[in-house]
Amino acid sequence: MWPFKSKYDKLTREDVVDAICKLEKESTAIEDEIVAKQKQIEGLKVKGKAEKSREIKLLYAKKINALTAEREQLAQRDMYLLYNLRLLNKLKQSIDDNQFFAKTSKMSLGNLLGDQKGLAKFLNKTLNTRVNAENVLTEADETFKQVEEMYEKNDSIYGVNTNDDELLAVFESEEDMLQFEEDGAAAEENVSVNKTDEE
Repeated sequence: MWPFKSKYDKLTREDVVDAICKLEKESTAIEDEIVAKQKQIEGLKVKGKAEKSREIKLLYAKKINALTAEREQLAQRDMYLLYNLRLLNKLKQSIDDNQFFAKTSKMSLGNLLGDQKGLAKFLNKTLNTRVNAENVLTEADETFKQVEEMYEKNDSIYGVNTNDDELLAVFESEEDMLQFEEDGAAAEENVSVNKTDEE
């Protein structure tokens, strides 16, 4: 055990979050500058193309080169900040993990899971209980299947008897009559439409 505490032990999540917020603001400001410089460059390019004088064109070219160099320097700074932000976010996640696991291990559940032998016995007992319960279900299912396979449908109840047959014939003839009437009505409608078209 080291006699001195690490500086990370004193570090709080709030400190890291504050640092992240500051870097994000700085990064946003740099991005805004990059966009502004890019607009200036685009504007100077348009002016340079429209300009007749070679000297003025050269001036615009030098300004564009200077702005491009500034923009590239800003981009490098922003990349540095982004890398820094990524590492600070990892540090924040580590702090969160440390707090989470330290808190969880102190809970009664964490203490229970520390007893590996007791846990193994409990899990084996649970597994046996599950296997036995599943076996009861599968055996019952097999019994259902065997009984259902022996079953033969009672034709007196579920079959078609003479009265049912007569009613079925009536239903079918009524369906045929309705279909016939619908077909006739549709044919008459077509004839009237054709006459109207001819007139």
